[in-house]
Amino acid sequence: MATFLHFSPIFLTFLPLLLISPTHSLTCTSQTFTDTPTKYTNCTDLPSLKAYLHWTHDSTNSTLSVAFIAPPATPDGWIAWGINPTSTGMAGTQALVALKGSKGSLVVKTYNLVSYKSIQETSNMSSFKVLDSKAEDSNGTMMIFAKLVLPENMKIASLNQVWQVGSSVKDGVPEKHDFAPENLGAKGNLDLVNTAAVGGTPSSATGGGASGGGDKNGTSAQSGNETISGVLRGNVGVFRVLLSFGIIVLSLSL
Repeated sequence: MATFLHFSPIFLTFLPLLLISPTHSLTCTSQTFTDTPTKYTNCTDLPSLKAYLHWTHDSTNSTLSVAFIAPPATPDGWIAWGINPTSTGMAGTQALVALKGSKGSLVVKTYNLVSYKSIQETSNMSSFKVLDSKAEDSNGTMMIFAKLVLPENMKIASLNQVWQVGSSVKDGVPEKHDFAPENLGAKGNLDLVNTAAVGGTPSSATGGGASGGGDKNGTSAQSGNETISGVLRGNVGVFRVLLSFGIIVLSLSL
């Protein structure tokens, strides 16, 4: 008779599948904010650096409210999100950077990326006025909240957005980030009209501790949440089947 520690090869083959977490299917539609009164009408899973962007564009007063979420490269690192008004690359970007200040709490600073080797701290963005901004952290993730005023004479159907994460801060200044493919590819087009970001995954309306609504975006939110729930239910069902199968095989091996 086999000992208790003897496992069937078939069971060992399926064991990794039993350890798959169904939460891997979650997207920005699962993220809500309880400490900000802003309700974001759109959110996008950005294609690199495990980053997300929630935003609302108000064309009546030419403002853009954003919530950028990403894990820094290290706990003492930084995250950044910005707009490049003249190009699609990083050079020329006007960025909001969240990092730990001298007292250990998160602060938001504004920088102009003059070139790939030079950054310049500014009191505000050159082309976009920042009305308010703040930063928060939770469970290894940093968040930047800001409201920007877009120039009325600027073409605002879409924006060139850039985001980034870094591992260290020296004397209150973010140090260079990695140059891995996901870092170099952290850029894209933010479509303010069609509520989608090219290269990313457009998703639902979120914010204010709730999601959805009665408008078009709210309908998308409900559909997205139903899709996620369906995927989660499917993963849980697979988990139960595989677990039952493993128990049966284990019993036969004893």
